[in-house]
Amino acid sequence: MTTPTSSALLALIIERIQGEGPISFADYMRMALYEPGYGYYVTQAKRIGWEGDYYTSTDISDLFAHCVGRQLLEMWQWLDQPERFVVLEQGAGRGHLAEGVQAWAQNEEPAFATALSYHIADIRLGRDALSESDVTEQEIRPHVLLSNELVDAFPVHIVEVRDQHLYEVYVDTQHGRLHEVLDEPRCAELAAYLERYKVPWQTFSNGWRGEINLNALRWMEQSASLLPAAPARRKLHGFLLAIDYGDKARDLYTPERRRGTLACYFQHQLTERPLQRPGEQDITAHVNFSALIGAGRQHGLRLHQFATQREWLIQYGIHEELERVRQRDFALIETARASDQGQVALLQWYNLRHRVAALTDMAGMGNFKVLIMKH
Repeated sequence: MTTPTSSALLALIIERIQGEGPISFADYMRMALYEPGYGYYVTQAKRIGWEGDYYTSTDISDLFAHCVGRQLLEMWQWLDQPERFVVLEQGAGRGHLAEGVQAWAQNEEPAFATALSYHIADIRLGRDALSESDVTEQEIRPHVLLSNELVDAFPVHIVEVRDQHLYEVYVDTQHGRLHEVLDEPRCAELAAYLERYKVPWQTFSNGWRGEINLNALRWMEQSASLLPAAPARRKLHGFLLAIDYGDKARDLYTPERRRGTLACYFQHQLTERPLQRPGEQDITAHVNFSALIGAGRQHGLRLHQFATQREWLIQYGIHEELERVRQRDFALIETARASDQGQVALLQWYNLRHRVAALTDMAGMGNFKVLIMKH
């Protein structure tokens, strides 16, 4: 169903196309997600969580935030435990991850909690990852830049192969409706991007599509510039921690993945119609981590770790914490399982265990990637 917001945004998109001609899919996606007053991420409707269109790892279990906390604690220790340890979370959304990390630190690591200065930013103005920050670049030099499912929301260009030729997907209008058209890419960056990551697109069959996230490269450049300059006596002085879904280029751009990775989410339903309901559905694409790593290195960062979310959560003790919680909070399962209280405890335990399984399932969130780069 078309809403007033969607209709108004559609009118703006059509007006732009009528004035400029067909726009790139990246420009359309930018308007659909970030157009001031109308875009998906800038309206006040609930978007994230069980009552919204999609959920993140923080909605599954607090244990995810606890693992992030243990990772940050380790980084603080690597940096010789500065008196004020500044973390800036970009794309923080509702701030639930920040709340979970700080609560864990207060309960488990008081000295770390005292040092921790946790700030949040959001991309809801659609220009950069600091748009909604409570701090500015001039006021803060973070020791850690943190993001969870941020880069997948950056606008992407879409390219398509036809007869060994690379075309770009544009959005045009006809009879008041949006539709796709193919034309020559307007910037040479798109073909150069695929060449840089050794994507053999010339060998792919007609109709093959892929997404190109040029904004991710600019974001990595900006992120590297935000980390503080290294004191001469210290080898490490900052980290970038990015968690998202995606893969290395060789596994992302394959002939088998003919239609790319672009996906839309509306009320927890996956759709493949990005031109419908502009401003009312989420639009995302998998992240090319080869591009993030390469851009990071280009701007002075070094690769510290690249792992699946499953591997990373196990490394930072999610299963050990799950067992501690079972022993601490669910003793009735062993001592009074047949009682009403015991049965309630058993169901609660199963629920928590299933949530951890969801976070580590390689068919789902467990296959998200965790990238850590150091400065």
